[in-house]
Amino acid sequence: MHCPFCGHIEDKVVDSRESREGDSIRRRRECLSCGRRFTSYERVEEVPLVILKKDGRREPFDRQKLMKGLLLACQKRPVSLARIEELVGDLHARLMERPDREIRSRDLGELIMDELKGLDQVAYVRFASVYRDFKDLPDFVKALEGLMHKEASAGRGAGAAPAPEPAKLIPQALFPGETGDAPGLKTRKK
Repeated sequence: MHCPFCGHIEDKVVDSRESREGDSIRRRRECLSCGRRFTSYERVEEVPLVILKKDGRREPFDRQKLMKGLLLACQKRPVSLARIEELVGDLHARLMERPDREIRSRDLGELIMDELKGLDQVAYVRFASVYRDFKDLPDFVKALEGLMHKEASAGRGAGAAPAPEPAKLIPQALFPGETGDAPGLKTRKK
């Protein structure tokens, strides 16, 4: 290592200490030419995760941004903060295991939604509505149909009642200009 004072390349290590965080080693060195001391740090080189957005932009993976999105999706749901933090840690570990450090935002979103399906179905629909940019009721119905179909096929035993169709559960008169026969809702005609 070059001496920062005289530029000489030979030195000796006088002292080595691990940092408080345990992510680096601090070394005190003494130049063999001028005798002055200086400090160097040794760290593991990490290649950061990069998220490739739909529009082609690249941005660094932000653990806090993921945490914030999951907190919003799980708001007022029976999901503990510890469980959300565990989910974020698991997702981050899975991403770090991948050989490619560049992850498409679509792939990340699908990973998150797969985890949310098992954690809390309402949080899953909330996250999916933002991630998939639901525009109207049919988009929600499709997401609910997927969930209900999965739940019905997994939990349906002999003699179990069939799962209701999501379209029957959601009043059709939720949007202006649509008519429906949902009780208690005013309907408007075109």
